[in-house]
Amino acid sequence: MTGLGKLDDEDYPAFTTGQAARMLGVQEAFLRSLDAADVVRPDRSDGGHRRYSRRQLALVVRVREQLDEGHTLASAARIVGLQDRLAAAEDEITSLRRRLEDDERRDEGGFR
Repeated sequence: MTGLGKLDDEDYPAFTTGQAARMLGVQEAFLRSLDAADVVRPDRSDGGHRRYSRRQLALVVRVREQLDEGHTLASAARIVGLQDRLAAAEDEITSLRRRLEDDERRDEGGFR
C-alpha cells in the first residue's frame, strides 16, 4: 500500500507517541506504560520510536475506559481481550448460522 491508501489502513503505524497522547487526551507516560505492560504493542520506527495505528489507538481508548471504571490495568486488559474474543465468537456463530440456513434452503429445493 502506498501514498494516501495508507490513510485508510487501520493497522498502519502513523502516529507518534506525542501525537497519540494529544489525540487521546492522555499522558505519553500512560502510552509507554501500556507498552511496558504488553497491553498495546506499537510498531517501532527505524530509529526505535513508537508508532501507533488507528486500531491500537482504539484499543487504548477501550483500556482507558475500563481504568476509568476502577479496574486495574491487568483486569482492564483482560476485560478488553475477553470482549474481543466474545465479538469474534459471535461473528463466527452468525456466519455458521448463515451457512446452515443456506444448506437447509438448498436441501429443501432438492439441490445437492
